[in-house]
Amino acid sequence: MVVNPFTPQKLVGRQAELQQVSQILATDGDLLLAGVPGSGRRTLLRHAARAVGARVIEIDCLRATDSNRFLHLLTEGIIAVFQSSAELALIQQWSQEQPIILDITPSGQARLVWHPTPNNEWVLFQSLLALPQAIAERLDCRVVLVFLNFSHIRSWDRSEKWQSYLRQEIQQQTQVSYALIATVAESWVLDSNVKVILLGPLDDVELSPWIISALAAEGLQFEPEGQALELFLASVQGHVGDAIALARRIWLDYRAFEAFSSSTDHDSPEAATIRRNRFQSEYHAQSQPLKVHLVYPHHVYRSTLALVEDLSLTFESLILLLPPSQVRVLESLALDPTDSPHSREYIQKHQLSRGGGLQGALASLEQKGLVYGADYGYRMTMPLLAFWLKYHLA
Repeated sequence: MVVNPFTPQKLVGRQAELQQVSQILATDGDLLLAGVPGSGRRTLLRHAARAVGARVIEIDCLRATDSNRFLHLLTEGIIAVFQSSAELALIQQWSQEQPIILDITPSGQARLVWHPTPNNEWVLFQSLLALPQAIAERLDCRVVLVFLNFSHIRSWDRSEKWQSYLRQEIQQQTQVSYALIATVAESWVLDSNVKVILLGPLDDVELSPWIISALAAEGLQFEPEGQALELFLASVQGHVGDAIALARRIWLDYRAFEAFSSSTDHDSPEAATIRRNRFQSEYHAQSQPLKVHLVYPHHVYRSTLALVEDLSLTFESLILLLPPSQVRVLESLALDPTDSPHSREYIQKHQLSRGGGLQGALASLEQKGLVYGADYGYRMTMPLLAFWLKYHLA
């Protein structure tokens, strides 16, 4: 597996949001980061937590198939963050009055265990949710409890009993900041003290310096006229995840071309492998300056096309899961982007359903993180998916 050198080590853009989130965490406030996958929600939160010296416990609710699994994820997240002997001693002392045992495996790994019964999961949940607050008070530190894909709890918490208690704790706990990561803000969040921060697509002026610098570090440079950079930015439309994927694909395509060029038609497979490995080693040698390769628009287009073809199975599976009315809206927005999909002309042109049907399809696509709302002109949130749809429909 080739390491991706384009995974940002520093925050790309989002400086205003970073200051806002850092302020909330510094005052032990609670927040919801709303945005589509790939918009940098977790990265932003981690940078903000680091800036204020907070300890971060992450729980991905998408992995919680039931309440018992949720409890295990919560304990794993806590132990992963608090592992020093002093911290484990504190947890051990706390567990003396709880139906939970701190166990140390023969390999030296700590874990929280309990004897599951049908009636004690609720008590365990209350106890475990209070543990980060107890640790924060004893250690006099800030703790951020992060719930990714928070709304997925409803898949097993049908009565919303667990969610309701969690919302109550968000309001009451003072030294633990709760951070919810979701696609959109739900109504209960808007009616609470939880601050909502929406991450939309990055502006080109924020994305450009990073991609130019990242490519330069790997010996690549956009051609001087700037058309290749413009095409790159137009292809990713401010989506950080897609920008990382496309940059990596351009880099890999150049590596493959150089490796191929360095071999001859008479090379044996073994010799070609040796040459390719030697090229890769020399390509990353720090003692030698990298040879600069120019990236032209056709390189960007070719790499984009190759990337979406690699992702075609994923895109096809996604489309198959959607109702026909939502697929029709996505296809229309991919072929003919507009900030007025409700207009009579647009509906007639693309034969969309009128009234509530179209509005319902747009709202559902926004909830799924596939389309931005009116604030961003009903753009598709996944530029590579839009490219794939347009390419195959055209």
